[in-house]
Amino acid sequence: MSYVIINPNSTAAMTNSILAAAETAMPRAVFEGWTSMNGPPAIQGAADGEAATGPLLDLVVRASDRGARGIVIGCFDDTGLDEARRRAACPVLGIGQAAFHVAALRGWRFSVVTTLAVSVPIIEGNIRTYGFGPMLARVRASEVPVLALEEDPDAACARIAEEAQRAVAEDGIRAIIPGCAGMARLTGHLRATLPVPVIDGVESAARLIAAL
Repeated sequence: MSYVIINPNSTAAMTNSILAAAETAMPRAVFEGWTSMNGPPAIQGAADGEAATGPLLDLVVRASDRGARGIVIGCFDDTGLDEARRRAACPVLGIGQAAFHVAALRGWRFSVVTTLAVSVPIIEGNIRTYGFGPMLARVRASEVPVLALEEDPDAACARIAEEAQRAVAEDGIRAIIPGCAGMARLTGHLRATLPVPVIDGVESAARLIAAL
């Protein structure tokens, strides 16, 4: 079977964006994009993450039982990752986890530009748990809601790029990590406008899951 990317929220358009980014990163691999239709429309903070976890884990078990070669959780908060690993017979990666590991492998100090401030503590906690706290400069909130990435991508991209440019100027970093799965569609623009590498979580997870 193919690799399965599970979007823990119920916004199918975001699943399509995530899937397209993975296929572009690894054109020889076969990916399926699954949407958690019983999840919240967006994951913004701990309450949404908790609401998303049960339906997500059901899909993880289904993908594993069907013989998935690997599973990617398509949420930058790495929602349900630890429990998903325990339930799946194949490798399971989160896109946040993957991006942080790529930065670590390159030895790059980084800042994350995410959506809303409510997500900042979750991302900071994950980075510390993974052991990469010393490499983190700052997690910055662009105050762009997750669904705005689909509904008004031009305005969202402008605001995110502005915050990323501020991070480059102020944080003493060598890389930027966009902190939302829905930002995958903006990666090309950010790379064209920023003077440091941009590490996209979806791309990173697609490459690492295939390597595993």
